[in-house]
Amino acid sequence: MSTSIWLCENITLLEFATTSSPARVKVVGWMKEAKGKQRDNTAIARKFHAFIERSVFPCLGAKAALNMGAYELQCYAELGDSMASTYLASDLHRFINSSLRRRSDFATFGAIFSRPVEMTELEFEQRLWRTLQQLNRIDAEKFDWDPTVGRKPECANFAFSFGGHAFYIVGMHQGSSRLARQFPLPALVFNAHDQFRKLRAEGKWERMKASIRNRDAVLQGEWNPMLDDFGERSEARQYSGRVVEESWSPSFRAAQMGQAGGCPFAP
Repeated sequence: MSTSIWLCENITLLEFATTSSPARVKVVGWMKEAKGKQRDNTAIARKFHAFIERSVFPCLGAKAALNMGAYELQCYAELGDSMASTYLASDLHRFINSSLRRRSDFATFGAIFSRPVEMTELEFEQRLWRTLQQLNRIDAEKFDWDPTVGRKPECANFAFSFGGHAFYIVGMHQGSSRLARQFPLPALVFNAHDQFRKLRAEGKWERMKASIRNRDAVLQGEWNPMLDDFGERSEARQYSGRVVEESWSPSFRAAQMGQAGGCPFAP
């Protein structure tokens, strides 16, 4: 059975698989005319919830956030587009200071994009890092890098920082080689490092990590070769889901606070 058919049968996403489906027109068609931010994201949110709620979905943290309502989901136009990143930056800043974050140590932010729907893993990776660079340029106007993590992607202790807080990024798209990341639309999930620190402090992280990795291996049929513990190797290598080369390094350079150099609409 092909991956696309498997997705359709298990998370009711046939509308994303057939161009003749009215649901596809409703969910995707109207988004092509929008610029930057999407307003009505109810239909997309339902699909994302269904994707996470599958019994075979490996990430227990994502399931917990969904069950507790400890997440925010926003929709945007094009992944890698500067205007979409400007809206995303505004939403992320608000999320970091939100009552949701204050109430829950495990609050998560998800950004879903309407396009491009079809990408190779390399194309998605390039757009992911373009988006992170755009976010950093905006963020560095007021915020410095989280001092608990490295700012250079090649460093073992690197993590993406926004609003002075470190985040682990999970990229998802339909062309991913990892089944757990094959959501029909491009998506970026921002997981605060604070939640991992809390789990370690409570002695819960190692057991949870082992369970997630075992579940992922059962779903995929093999271990994810990109997974490493924080500090062993740069987590930047894990963000896109692609199996990257030994010499790999993303096109990203963290700006210094107050020296971001201006226009958030720069490519």
